[in-house]
Amino acid sequence: MQRRFKIFLALMTLTVSMLAVGCVEVQEVGGGGSTSNPSANFADTFNPQDNWLIYWYICGSNLESGNGAATNDLNEMLQAKLPANVKVLIEAGGSNQWHNALMRSGETNLYLYDSEGLREIATAAYSDMGDAETLATFLQYGKEKFPADHKVFIFWDHGGGSVVGLCQDERTGDILTLNEVRDAFAAVYDANEQNPPFEVVGFDTCLMATYEMANDLYGFAHYMVASEEVEPGNGWEYTSWLKALGENPAMSGAKIGQIICDSYYRGCESTWTESTVTLSVVDLTKLPNLRTAYENFGIEALRLSAQNPRQFFTSLGRSAKYSENYGGNNRGQGYYDMVDIGDLARNAQDLMPQSSKTLIRAIDDAVVHKVNGPYRSKSSGLSSYYPYDGSEAMFDMYANVTAAPDAQKYLYNHLIYGRIPAAAQPLMQGTDLQSLPQPLGGHIFNIAELDDIKIQVDKKNNAFVQLTDEQLSNISSIRCNLAYLDAAEDIILYLGSDANVKVDWKKGTITDNFDATWMMLDGHPVYIEVTAVEKDYNLYAIPIKLNGKRVNLEAAYDFKTNQYKILGARGIETGGMADKNLIKIKAGDKITTLHYGMTVSGADTDLTEVEVDTFTATDKTNLRDERLGDGEYLYCFEFVTPNNESVLSQFINFTVENNTITTNELDY
Repeated sequence: MQRRFKIFLALMTLTVSMLAVGCVEVQEVGGGGSTSNPSANFADTFNPQDNWLIYWYICGSNLESGNGAATNDLNEMLQAKLPANVKVLIEAGGSNQWHNALMRSGETNLYLYDSEGLREIATAAYSDMGDAETLATFLQYGKEKFPADHKVFIFWDHGGGSVVGLCQDERTGDILTLNEVRDAFAAVYDANEQNPPFEVVGFDTCLMATYEMANDLYGFAHYMVASEEVEPGNGWEYTSWLKALGENPAMSGAKIGQIICDSYYRGCESTWTESTVTLSVVDLTKLPNLRTAYENFGIEALRLSAQNPRQFFTSLGRSAKYSENYGGNNRGQGYYDMVDIGDLARNAQDLMPQSSKTLIRAIDDAVVHKVNGPYRSKSSGLSSYYPYDGSEAMFDMYANVTAAPDAQKYLYNHLIYGRIPAAAQPLMQGTDLQSLPQPLGGHIFNIAELDDIKIQVDKKNNAFVQLTDEQLSNISSIRCNLAYLDAAEDIILYLGSDANVKVDWKKGTITDNFDATWMMLDGHPVYIEVTAVEKDYNLYAIPIKLNGKRVNLEAAYDFKTNQYKILGARGIETGGMADKNLIKIKAGDKITTLHYGMTVSGADTDLTEVEVDTFTATDKTNLRDERLGDGEYLYCFEFVTPNNESVLSQFINFTVENNTITTNELDY
């Protein structure tokens, strides 16, 4: 039975996140969300009589067809009265259904909103909103028909970070890549570093506050406004910032960005969705210094990786797992492979002392304003790709992103494929790449001997394993897995994985922290995956059915209050885009807990999702650690390499009876 469950659990953890951490630290956490430069007074830059044109590229997608989200934002726009010198040019498409009487799903819809109101100005055969030609045509149309002194461009839809791109057309499935965005702007406008054609380019999308996106827009925009994290469904607050621009057309792009950020955060607070939000304003004229700093960070990392690949990538992986990352990066929510580069640099200062502090300063200089929720407290305002999932396919897509630095491409090629490309030779400061030993089969890490490693029991009844320095050098993170065993009912229920493990990295001792409690939702045990481990808080994903729909319940554990907070529920998206709609749990909702199970007696090793408990939420519904019932529990350690390979130890048995835990080695 143990062997079958081992196979079962191994299948569950094939794509385990690197974000698990070896030990739990209790630390102080700050209060609510934060705003950088909260009293910043960005000076007016322009003549108040200057003309403004705001391009609004609305790819409605399932956000509109399912929830009318684009229509809601259009209605917000209509609450802002504009003067004659401020106009909004709208192209709307990419949705199977519109929740208003104006837009039609089978056509390209062009509208103008100005001092005279909203009106349709052109219609045409349908154009794919995920195609670069559609974007370029829209840019050209605005340039020819509505010349203006200053321009703002807003993308509206899903976003998937540097690798995936943004604006997924629901009708075609096509997505704009970062290369296509750059190509579309370059087809219409000449890049001008000193006087870019756009004052602001903004993304009312998820996950697009990336270094690569900023690098693509250099020369085309003065400021970029975007979110590192998934945005909640309420999105930007269009009344506030459009009204502010209408009242003061002399304001700078920095001030516009500040108002967008601050009104967005207030809107999130009013809808109780602020916990993990981010939004930042990046001064793209600072890109040359930022580019040099980030490239030097990659070059230093690349050179160190050549000296001792295993030791370097293990250390970098441990830095990355402590760093804020965005979009989930776990089995339930998918992988977007986006890390906060400022936080990564902070955590890697000892590893890369020559470049880390310079990169931190360059980011702080470029990000002139930002807001972030209490569970995104270390957001620097800019993210970039990091291969949390170890996927060759994701890396290959990143390697094709023109704006990504070569040094980072070579570095992650080394991590994923086990070799530094010959093209990296000019960056290697005399190191001959041909002379470097090549790992067997391209594998830098070897954790085969940890597969099925025996768990021992010490004199204090604790389960532990003792690893050598060589074994530790292959591991970037360690987590625990727990399952409930009921022989009488002939079932094993997998309860999930957590970071609640005691790890002494110096001595190589890994010890359980099992205390016969588990996270429970209104008293019902839940399956959990830890998605982020910070010094101040942990984040979790919990699969449930909410009113019959499968979602991930998102939760945080706050080390200041020693309590869980339910952040909301998010649907499972397909097609590579994060679901923006964060659903609040309310009284009367029907909740069904989901686990993964198998029989004790049978020969099954397939993954079977099991609906366990169904109950009704109340206005006091909560998560908290509660005592597990008497019974048998299977427990094992999971060891993860920097390129996201993992193996499991042998199991150990915890018998819980009358709040007493007995630890028993299993006879394999």
